[in-house]
Amino acid sequence: MDKITVYEKPTCTTCRKVAKAFSEQGIDFEKVNYYIEPFTKTLLKSLLKKMGMKPSELLRKNDEAFKKLKAKIEKLNEDEILKLMIENPDLIQRPIVEKGNKAILARPPEMIKDFLHKK
Repeated sequence: MDKITVYEKPTCTTCRKVAKAFSEQGIDFEKVNYYIEPFTKTLLKSLLKKMGMKPSELLRKNDEAFKKLKAKIEKLNEDEILKLMIENPDLIQRPIVEKGNKAILARPPEMIKDFLHKK
């Protein structure tokens, strides 16, 4: 079985719900706090590809960090947005759950149910 990795911010309510759901189901997973172990450009690009998303689609648009940088972000291309997200992890939607060659943005947390059963 493919290893499951949850990229999270431990204080995030949604991240805690996902971790709790895995634990309650006895599913082994690894948690990565991307504030302590920051995303590399290669890793974030790989996760986006696995999710079928562009960097701009993974932005936390309701977050204060986004609101402060909105005017700047609107002028950036996708690669520049990716770089900005790596520099400012508050801009990244969470949690991201990775399993093998697939990944999802687990918002709402219930999305993990279908994801876990996909081959």
